[in-house]
Order: sequence, then C-alpha cells, then structure tokens
Amino acid sequence: MAGQLTCFKAYDIRGVVPTELNEDLAYALGRAYAQEVRPAGPVAVGRDVRLSSPGLAAALIRGLNEAGVDTCDIGQCGTEMVYFAAARPGMGGGIMVTASHNPREYNGMKLVRAAAVPISGDSGLPALERRVRTGRVGRLSRHRGADRCEDVLGAYVAKVLSFVDVKALKPFRVVANAGNGCAGPVLEALRPHLPFDMILMHESPDGTFPNGVPNPLLEENRGATSRAVLAAGADLGVAWDGDFDRCFFFDETGGFVDGYYLVGLLAAHLLRAVPGARIIHDPRMTWNTVDVVRAAGGIPLQGKTGHAFMKERMRAEDALYGGEMSAHHYFRDFAYCDTGMIPWLVLSAVLSGTDRRLSALIRERRALFPGSGEVNRRVAAPDQVIARARTMYAPLATRTEWMDGLSMEFGGRWRFNLRRSQTEPILRLNVESRGDPELMRRSTEDLLRLMVDPDGQG
Repeated sequence: MAGQLTCFKAYDIRGVVPTELNEDLAYALGRAYAQEVRPAGPVAVGRDVRLSSPGLAAALIRGLNEAGVDTCDIGQCGTEMVYFAAARPGMGGGIMVTASHNPREYNGMKLVRAAAVPISGDSGLPALERRVRTGRVGRLSRHRGADRCEDVLGAYVAKVLSFVDVKALKPFRVVANAGNGCAGPVLEALRPHLPFDMILMHESPDGTFPNGVPNPLLEENRGATSRAVLAAGADLGVAWDGDFDRCFFFDETGGFVDGYYLVGLLAAHLLRAVPGARIIHDPRMTWNTVDVVRAAGGIPLQGKTGHAFMKERMRAEDALYGGEMSAHHYFRDFAYCDTGMIPWLVLSAVLSGTDRRLSALIRERRALFPGSGEVNRRVAAPDQVIARARTMYAPLATRTEWMDGLSMEFGGRWRFNLRRSQTEPILRLNVESRGDPELMRRSTEDLLRLMVDPDGQG
C-alpha cells in the first residue's frame, strides 16, 4: 500500500472509512499481525456496533486465517471482552475493531498479544504499519487457520462480578446510559445478578448512533444522563463510551464527577482487601490520589499517561490498581487491563459501605485538593509554549518533572502539568492546589495566558 498510512496512531489504529481504513487494509493487517506477532494460539477478534465493523472484522479474520492463524470470533462486544478472551490460557492475542468515541464515519482497531499485553506505538505498532505499507505481510500459509465463533459473555460477566461482594451491595437506583454502543447487552446480562433498580438508557446497540456518538467526556453529551438521574431520583448515574472501556459517573444531584477524584475512592476501597499494595496513577493531577492511597496503607506510584504505558507499569510493579483522570481504570485481576464495567461496580461497593452520598464524598476531596480539570488549547507550536512556561516558572518551582510533559510544583501549595497531545497540535493543562481554590483559579488563568503561539494566536 503506497503512501503513509494515517490510520496508525500512537496507541492504536483509527481512521475514516473507507479513505483511511478499509477492508483491504484490515486483511493486510491480519496477515501482518500473523508475521510480526507469531501468535502461539488463536487470536480473539471482536467488533463494536459501527456499520463498518462487521466487514472490517471479517477481512481481518480472513487475513489471519490465510496466514495460518486460528481465530476466535467473539462477535459484537466491548474492547475489554477482547482483552478478557485474549488473556485466557492458550490464546495467542486479540484484536478489537472499534473507533470507541470517534464520529460514526470512523473505525479502528486495538491490538494485544497473548495475556492481553498491548501492542502500541512503542511495542510493535510501527512494525505492523511498515509491513502493511510495504506489502511485506508474508506468504499465504499452506495450512489455513480455522475460525470459530464463541460467546464469552457469561464467563466475562462472572469475572466482572467477582470484583465485588454482591450480597453486600445496597439496592441503589442506578441510571445506566449505554449510548447505543456495546454496553447495553452486558448491562442486561449483569442486571439479574445485582440488587439495583437499573434504569437503562439507549441500551439498544445501534451503529447509526441515533442519540449522538457516545462520548460522555464531552460536556455537551452529559445532559441526558444528568436529567435522567434527577428525574428518577437515582443514587448514581453511569454513562459509557462506544466500546465501554471507559465509564463516567454522575452523583445523585445529576452532577458530573471528575475522574481524578474517583481514582482515590476506588484505590482506597481495593486496598482494604490488599493492604500495602501498589497503586499507579498518571502525572496530570496527583496530590489527592497520593494522599488517599497513603492514608489507606498503599504505595502510590506515578506512571506515564496512556493505556500502554499504564499497563506496562502495572505489570512491572504488580500493581493492584491503576487509574487515570481520563476515566481509564486498570485492575491486576483483569490482566492489568482497563475496563468500564468493573469500576462502577466497585464504586457501588464503596457507596454501600457508607451512609454518605457520592456528592459528599467528592466534595470533601475537591475541597482538600481543588483542581482545574483538563483544559485544552489548540496551538501551532506546543513545544515552544511548554519551553516558555518552563522558563517563566523555573525561578519559583520547588520541583520539576518531565515524565509526561512538564510538571512543576511550588512549595507544596500548587502544581501544574502541561503536556501536548500525541496526535494534534493541542496543549493540555491541569492545575491543582492544596485547599486553595482561588490560588488554583488564578494559577490556571495565568497559565492559559501563556498558552498561545509566539505570534499571539492560540
């Protein structure tokens, strides 16, 4: 395939169908995966609800089979169900056909090796891109691989439920917005096992996304869930993205819950059963997580943002749990992978163990460590802006780190992280303070004034 393949991104494959990603490319990728990864067992293949997903998955399976690799087609599912299937003994890897929360014209793929070890920008994805681009995808095998269909839903649901003591859960009323993505069938399968009064929204999978592409991280997409929580008098609201590897929470007032403060809540609960365990967090906002984890007897460790980096650090440290403020949650007992179903059940267990409401728990932590949330600005020269911030704040900083962008602390009073996007000319800013919301706000405003290009455009 001539020319640069723009659908190969930093962490996965993502592009517009059919101009950037099509069935010919999916077929070639299947053969390239067989050559590069050389799986020692069947490869699990799943797909999301997008209209282009069945054709892409079929072409991918054909490429794998013609290269001599057996495949296990688990059908329409969430990304974490592919991780679950790929992590089983004897499996050779897994590929999920999905574009997650991207607009409907997009599709993509997330790839893992055996044991659900990720394949991304620093662990094999560039080699796959070169093979597909240059046509070095290997000869056809004399022994065609076999494709078999398998329903893993029951085993997956049992695994998810194992993370909580179902008998100890209170009979909460829960609004669950599946966003017409893949989460609906899983919620239906979970419902008989839980004591909740579950109010399902947009639970029917529909690749036309009649209620909008499911991306609750966007503020404009939160209103329907928030209103439903209030109308139902619910204790909790949960919304998922298209492939449900991320979940987003709403408290009993309909308020959206910042993902940053959830990391500490989940970590503290899990540490009760495994005191002294390691917890991985990302560098964007850290102080609340570090404070909660230490108080709960755990060991907080910082890892680089991004699912591949987080999983690598999780495995290296044998960490119990890892959380990012972007709503990615990783669990050691789920093959160190991210999941959007386990976190809401764990949060339900947290709420079942206290008489306090979710809004009160979050309000307490936000008062101790007020944060800006992630603020994004499009600039043409993000590296120059980061260098300018470094120069301006260096005389005042008591600590500077470069693990993931620029992180600077100022006498334990406030800190910021400024990092560039992996795929766009965008800068991402996060600011937090210790108990001083006004200092946090002023510092955020000062940094935003710096986040413009040298010519003043930003």
